[in-house]
Amino acid sequence: MEENIRYYKNIDTVNPVMIAAWPGMGNVALGTTDYIRRKLRAFRFAEIRTDPLAALDSVEVKSGLSKFPKTPLSTFYYSKDPEILLFEGEVQPPGRNGIELLNKVLGVASDLKVSRIFTGAAFPMPISYKDASDVYGAANKESLRDHLKDSGIKLMEGGQISGLNGLMLGFAAKKGIDAVCLLATMPQYAITLPNPKASSAIIETLNRMLNISIDLRELDGYIKDMEERMSIIEEKVKDVIAIDDESIESHPHHEKKIPGYVMERIERLFIEAKEDRNKAASLKSELDRWDLYGLYEDRFLDLFKENQ
Repeated sequence: MEENIRYYKNIDTVNPVMIAAWPGMGNVALGTTDYIRRKLRAFRFAEIRTDPLAALDSVEVKSGLSKFPKTPLSTFYYSKDPEILLFEGEVQPPGRNGIELLNKVLGVASDLKVSRIFTGAAFPMPISYKDASDVYGAANKESLRDHLKDSGIKLMEGGQISGLNGLMLGFAAKKGIDAVCLLATMPQYAITLPNPKASSAIIETLNRMLNISIDLRELDGYIKDMEERMSIIEEKVKDVIAIDDESIESHPHHEKKIPGYVMERIERLFIEAKEDRNKAASLKSELDRWDLYGLYEDRFLDLFKENQ
């Protein structure tokens, strides 16, 4: 057993699956895993104790005094019936620290004879909040990919799955563990907002694949509340972005339309600028380039309020 993994309870496993998640766009992956954990009443059995100084890039200041932020948690949970391990990481450490954490998670999975690992992710698309969230899949070996296809899950045909939720596929393969990433579509203009509809779509897919019955009704209220917020945002941006797969060229005001990949880049820059104010200059430049600063001015200025 790893010396920096603290076990709170010993568990005997037979052939469990694992659902693992770190934060990402729309909080889709972590929202999925956290909801399943609560519904299964899974209990904490282990925790990875990370070096509190390993991924620091700032200190917290309150009333003129500085202090180190709280060390983020990386926690394992267990449900006996159905037999499922769940892992939740509060943050995604960058670079080598992230890879080390990923390998520790896989070490626990190997020790406990995990047969398959599932992760989740958002799949930003030029769609409306009103549209259903479709689930796509990617696997780390050919037979598993074919199983996804036979199960009626759309295959992700190309692109990248960023972060540890995606890297899990490659590193699990090195350990000889089957792994799948389920990606749920969501509006690309809202990747910084939680998207319970996307999480619900992934849980529904896991219900079918694992023959379990996670009740989704609790999510209905969250979905309704979030869609009310998205309707306001969509009303503001619909004149400058392509929605509902509408081609830019066919729109009568296509010269005002902004390509979807640009909107996705702007959302990513907002995420980066929230963590590192030095990124704000790149964000401002991109907004000016596409004549979008007026649309995002309040949100841009809020970045500086949050850093004060």
